[in-house]
Amino acid sequence: MILTIENYKQIISSYVEEKGIKEIDLNDYFTKVDSGLANEMTSCELVRYCGEVAASMITVSNAYNDLAAIILIKDHHSKTFESFSQKIQFVQESKNTLNDEIYACIMQNAKVYDSIVDYSRDYHFDYFGFISLLKSYLIRVGENIVERPQDMYMRVAIELHKDNFEKVAETYNLLSNQMYTHATPTLYNSCFKKNQLASCFLLAMKDDTIPGIFETIKESAIYSKLSGGIGIHLSNLRCNNSPLVTTGGVSKGIVPIIKMMNETMKYINQGGARRCSTGAFYLEVWHKDIFSFLDLRKNTGSEELRAREIFTALFVNDLFMERVEKNENWTLFDPNVAKNLNEVWGEKFNQLYVHYENTISDKTVIPAQKLWKEIICAQIETGTPYMLYKDACNRNTNHSNFGTVKSSNLCAEIIQYSDAETTAVCSLASICLPKFVEITEGKKQVNYSNLCEVTKVACRNLNAMLDTGIMPTPESEKARREARALGIGVQGLADMFFKLGISFDSDEARVINRNVFETMYYAAMEASCEESAQYGPYPCYEGSMYSKGIFHFEKYWDGKGEKQLLSGMWDWEGLRSKILKFGLRNSLTLACMPTASTAQLCGNSECIEPVQNNIFTRRTFAGEFQIVNKYLMEDLKKLGLWSHEMRQLIIEYNGSIQDIPVIPPHIKQIYKTVWEMKMKRVIDMADDRQAFIDQSQSLNLFIKQPTYSILSSMHFYGWKKGLKTGMYYLRTNPIAKPIKFTVDKELIAKTLSSMNNGKKENEEEENNGVCESCTC
Repeated sequence: MILTIENYKQIISSYVEEKGIKEIDLNDYFTKVDSGLANEMTSCELVRYCGEVAASMITVSNAYNDLAAIILIKDHHSKTFESFSQKIQFVQESKNTLNDEIYACIMQNAKVYDSIVDYSRDYHFDYFGFISLLKSYLIRVGENIVERPQDMYMRVAIELHKDNFEKVAETYNLLSNQMYTHATPTLYNSCFKKNQLASCFLLAMKDDTIPGIFETIKESAIYSKLSGGIGIHLSNLRCNNSPLVTTGGVSKGIVPIIKMMNETMKYINQGGARRCSTGAFYLEVWHKDIFSFLDLRKNTGSEELRAREIFTALFVNDLFMERVEKNENWTLFDPNVAKNLNEVWGEKFNQLYVHYENTISDKTVIPAQKLWKEIICAQIETGTPYMLYKDACNRNTNHSNFGTVKSSNLCAEIIQYSDAETTAVCSLASICLPKFVEITEGKKQVNYSNLCEVTKVACRNLNAMLDTGIMPTPESEKARREARALGIGVQGLADMFFKLGISFDSDEARVINRNVFETMYYAAMEASCEESAQYGPYPCYEGSMYSKGIFHFEKYWDGKGEKQLLSGMWDWEGLRSKILKFGLRNSLTLACMPTASTAQLCGNSECIEPVQNNIFTRRTFAGEFQIVNKYLMEDLKKLGLWSHEMRQLIIEYNGSIQDIPVIPPHIKQIYKTVWEMKMKRVIDMADDRQAFIDQSQSLNLFIKQPTYSILSSMHFYGWKKGLKTGMYYLRTNPIAKPIKFTVDKELIAKTLSSMNNGKKENEEEENNGVCESCTC
């Protein structure tokens, strides 16, 4: 049948009826479709266009999001094979890129695998999640996308469990129902010959020599090519103008090396890497090149000294923070002269540092606050460098028996040991928190028992991933084998609070935040202990913090001189006894990663962050679309307040509802944006959860118009709290706003006038019934 607009309208109407979609005005929708039709549209163009029109109406009702997704999904289903095994066979015969053993297993057990897959769950994705899948995640043969989202999840389940059909089904069902998700590299590479499934790699510069530097660049390129994010510590590299004994010349310092790596990343991106290749470079604050390092991402200055595609990060020791606070001097050294400062922390660092101050003449002495101001200026201008606290990272790590932790990763949530022979590696998954909000006896609450069970499955599956995935280099294989580190995080924390009907910065949310992460930590540790009882502990378990029966929260609280209470939900003493008996399969378990990509797939807010706006623009290859906070929209509908005028007001107020008169105070509290919250409370909640996170968290900080004093106070507050990651990115909100062409200013004025008049009448009616002696 030739697809015309008339018969396609009938098809779309049947979709609405089939899926039982409410709150859609098909006449209004079809009028908008007719207004933008072009002559001689192909069937493919017509389908995409009708989906885009529906997506453009999402601010009217979220039901249009459902319609837009259904249009794309129905069309995609019509172009792909019906069964999972058929698609796998087609991919292998066309490209021969799948793992031969796994392919043979799938073909041999095709009926079993096909029976597990439920393609109706593709309709769980919203329009933007499905667009992301089409763009990056689903397998292509030539220009054609040949798999469906359920096939992707099935690939992951089979990669992890092969012909263990019970575990394949368990994993597939949790993934396809979006209870949790694995990280992007796992979704990309499962079942392929190049099945690199890990997300993060932490490199040391191999040596301060030409061979060592270029070996490190080569190694980082390999990880980037296979969708891995990288973090590299440079504090052992000699500074600019440091003498070179072998040639009689002088070193150019760290900047040219970073620029070479920056160009390498750009080259890999041009080569077609699906995940953007980039890296974070870590430097300690005593290094002589620190000022040029801080300038790397600035908008002005010599291009020879700039590398704007990479990210800078500082590994800050306590001694520096103390000297800044006391307004004392700080000394910068060449690591080729002041050796091994990066190899020690705490009191050992302090002693060695002061020794070098007293004995080395080749040094630069500056006021500590001068460097501090430059750090803050760079953060205000560029959002970086990240701030990680070296002593907090090492004081609380389970890797203390490996050596001194020298850096984190690309996203500042992984805290592991690495050296020239050991490239730390971490496999990630995130729990979709909104899925655990349930209504029991008319009350919304978190199902902690279910959260515990899903976290345990995620832990077991990440262990299976460590056993099945390839490691690209001997250095990463060594770390995988010896440490078996995991990173289980979350997405949708803000959405969970919206579903519960509580404010992100409320006392109730703070308690739930603690309970969620206590539950996840307990679950991950229990699952890791059970895995250890079956398969044995990780090789370097003996001598670790956990081998001594110490939990991370005990180490974290002791380091701050605090004693806090646990929720009472979980048997920690019983678990301690089990760990002392059976050990742990993993050296590390929890880490809060950013989840930017996978949260969009699952339709959740990112990781642990409050929302930035209640209405915003989302850009896709199909164009730009306005998105409204779906929870806010539904609550305003229940109150009879959602309208075109309300949408215009929220746009006018830059995504805030705080100044809209008719919205009740409790709704304003629930839907505060991050710009309307005190960062002190955000940091407090980060501190609460950090006790149960044995790695760290990608903690963004948000300041509308940052100043030196505000940002300085914020950093010191986080440092004194004992955070490992004090700041990932600094997010700012510019004073100058773009012109809102879609806002009707006259309508805004009339609406506000009407609302204010109505508010005055209501206040008069309320006051008439109140005793005047009580109105104070």
